[in-house]
Amino acid sequence: MFERMRILVTGHLGYIGAVLAPVLAVGGHDVAGFDADLYRGCDFGPAPDGIAGQIGDVRDLGPADLAGFDAVVHLAALSNDPLGNVDPALTLDVNTEGTLRLARAAREAGVRRFIFASSCSMYGASGTDDALDESAPLRPITAYAESKVRAEEGLVALAGPDFAPISMRSATVFGVSPRLRLDIVLNNLAAWAHTTGRIRLLSDGTAWRPLVHVRDLAKTALALLSAPEDRIRGEAFNVGTDAQNYLVRDLAQIVSRVTGCAVEMAEGSSADDRSYRVDFSKLRTAFPDLSLDRDAGRGARELADAYRDVGLTTADFDGDRYVRLRRLQTQLDAEELDDDIRRRVATAIPPTPVTEA
Repeated sequence: MFERMRILVTGHLGYIGAVLAPVLAVGGHDVAGFDADLYRGCDFGPAPDGIAGQIGDVRDLGPADLAGFDAVVHLAALSNDPLGNVDPALTLDVNTEGTLRLARAAREAGVRRFIFASSCSMYGASGTDDALDESAPLRPITAYAESKVRAEEGLVALAGPDFAPISMRSATVFGVSPRLRLDIVLNNLAAWAHTTGRIRLLSDGTAWRPLVHVRDLAKTALALLSAPEDRIRGEAFNVGTDAQNYLVRDLAQIVSRVTGCAVEMAEGSSADDRSYRVDFSKLRTAFPDLSLDRDAGRGARELADAYRDVGLTTADFDGDRYVRLRRLQTQLDAEELDDDIRRRVATAIPPTPVTEA
């Protein structure tokens, strides 16, 4: 039987959150958002669909802020490897310590369910072509991946009869969002094709990457919210499908077939140390009715069409609008953010109607 929940989504104005939060609302839940809005003005097409929320730093939330919520879906993070490499300590502060402070506050406030956006990147340099399940050794090779490993460890320690943390170890996400990112692999390759007429590989393309569409990730979060707590308490789930483990060079060929653009290697390209195939059977077994059916071919067509319809330009591709590290650096240089990546003034985000996509 469906149970309507009051859910807080942190990072609801980010790449994933701008898709996921409306999916939860359309699914029948009462959804509120909380976001630093670091990418204000970086909309791709129409503004993100309407979830009422607050602007602020997730590191500042306490039990009083979480009172009355049944669940937290925690997406807010400093979001990729290049950014983590610039300031590893800040990445750990936001992604690990911030997550655990939020989880402790949620537990104290009586929130029963805490869904954490983790990452398959924690498998790092796997050293094998075998598919890795959730019991595989974790070999993070970036500050971002390390931050997710440490957060997961802390969340498991917080689990108890009245508090069910769950880690979604997502594959590399792709697909269109109102807060588009071009610094993730399939979105990036399709943008190369659209803006330059060629597809450029910055590595030799031999690394493995599992992929998942942003809407399929949102569907997974919806399923985890309705699952019996005993099935998911303290568990980690790889999120994706076995069929969507790709070599990066094969992703380039998929985009080439969709767009008709040739693939080229950047001068001096070399192997990427981050390489991992992932086993998704645990998710498939736990949720046999969950259909994650958007593959890279469909995603490449979706992206190519959206880039054309919105009019993505070379200036967009080369600029800071859709690349997280560049955008944050622009704001730091302009002193719009302090050294801890904090906005100083919290303001309400007005709601607008949420419609089913």
